[in-house]
Amino acid sequence: MTALFGIDVGTTATKGLAIDPEGNVLARSEAEYPLSTPRPGWAEQDPDDWWRATETVLRELTNSAGDPAGIGLSGQMHGLVALDANDKPLRTAILWNDQRTQAECDEIESTVGLQRLIELTGNRALTGFTAPKILWLRKNEPEIYARIAKIALPKDYVRLRLTGEHATDVSDASGTLLLDVAHRTWSDEVLEALQIDRAWLPKTLESPETAGETLSRVPVAAGAGDQAAGALGVGVDRPGPLSIALGTSGVVFAALDAYAADPEARVHAFCHAVPQAWHAMGVMLSAAGSLAWLRNATDPEARYDTLIGEAEAWPAGTENLLFLPYLAGERTPHADPDAPGAFAGLSIRHDRGALTRAVLEGVAFGLRDSLDLITELGKEPPELGRISGGGARSDLWASIIASVLELPLQRVQVDEGAAFGAAILAGVAAGTWPDVHAAVKATVKPGDTIEPTPDWVEIYKEQRTKYRNLYPAIKSALT
Repeated sequence: MTALFGIDVGTTATKGLAIDPEGNVLARSEAEYPLSTPRPGWAEQDPDDWWRATETVLRELTNSAGDPAGIGLSGQMHGLVALDANDKPLRTAILWNDQRTQAECDEIESTVGLQRLIELTGNRALTGFTAPKILWLRKNEPEIYARIAKIALPKDYVRLRLTGEHATDVSDASGTLLLDVAHRTWSDEVLEALQIDRAWLPKTLESPETAGETLSRVPVAAGAGDQAAGALGVGVDRPGPLSIALGTSGVVFAALDAYAADPEARVHAFCHAVPQAWHAMGVMLSAAGSLAWLRNATDPEARYDTLIGEAEAWPAGTENLLFLPYLAGERTPHADPDAPGAFAGLSIRHDRGALTRAVLEGVAFGLRDSLDLITELGKEPPELGRISGGGARSDLWASIIASVLELPLQRVQVDEGAAFGAAILAGVAAGTWPDVHAAVKATVKPGDTIEPTPDWVEIYKEQRTKYRNLYPAIKSALT
């Protein structure tokens, strides 16, 4: 039986998946590793932890599903792995959720010019991106900076260990702030402005291209950043349905057939994992993470289905209780690392069930912000959303989101996230399918559909206006 492996190098663990050419799951594996936070706002990991975890996952998948016909890679985006001349990490990797680089972001926007930066890279400088991390190293660890021979993203360090090739794909490279996203190549203009050596950077490939081989001659696809791979895994390979990922963060993802950047960079514009396609993406930092926060703050031992059950007792709108889900700052629609979270409209009647329902609704309003901004780019309003992630398992939450977005939402039969998309790319690289579209058609199978609730739609239209007024009012009150 043909087995195609997808490897997703995540923030807490590396996950592996083996599928057959019909998209059936043959095996799963996962290996965890620690996260280091040596100072407030810092987030780092040992790149060799990723490699050890990948070795474990590959071994377990092979034991269960047999030798792979191809391997695809996905992973956390934006991380900085600085390598010496012998391809050894010079320090721990600085991750996507590290917040130390605001001064460097300001420097980049000043040096390149904000509007020119957005035109070239599709984004403004955010603390999570890779380029500010390079500038931070130059300023704060000059002895390490002086020894840099190569720069790698997290999944691409694993590729280097697996194949010996220094390569990346254009979807992941889009998150470095160094790629000319429209032309799908490194931007000489940005590199020159920031005085970053192009020789450090990996070669760029389209996601389904073969980027190397293992010692046993298994082709390894270039792969994709986690969101692009996850979108493939739910069938968003072309303009049409949206991908709505409801994990710790929340993502609204729309495939585009031409490059389109928001002039204010309120949504990201990246290359898609499909050759000569792009995507627009809104990211909220605390989606299911908001529900996890509420559980941990009220009763860390409580089951999530208990909280959801309590929320079901409350009507739509939660008697005018609103929740602003900016617990870790925000990206979309406010690029503000200090954006405040809040409950507003509390009364003595509100219990934990009311708080829970307000959290579910607040996250849905945040997702609607992303949808509206994507539509402003000229994309036709979608007719369907594909919803995935841990939060998507809740019927109540899915119904709330469908009603706020005014959009039917469809689950998929196999919801395995970025690892599934990476396995799809592995199959194209291995020749199992001629292209990504054929691979998605063969493997992604729709599940049940959740329709908007008509009465809720009208209530949520009114609530959205109040929700959008909260951020400027609270931000002003606290500054």
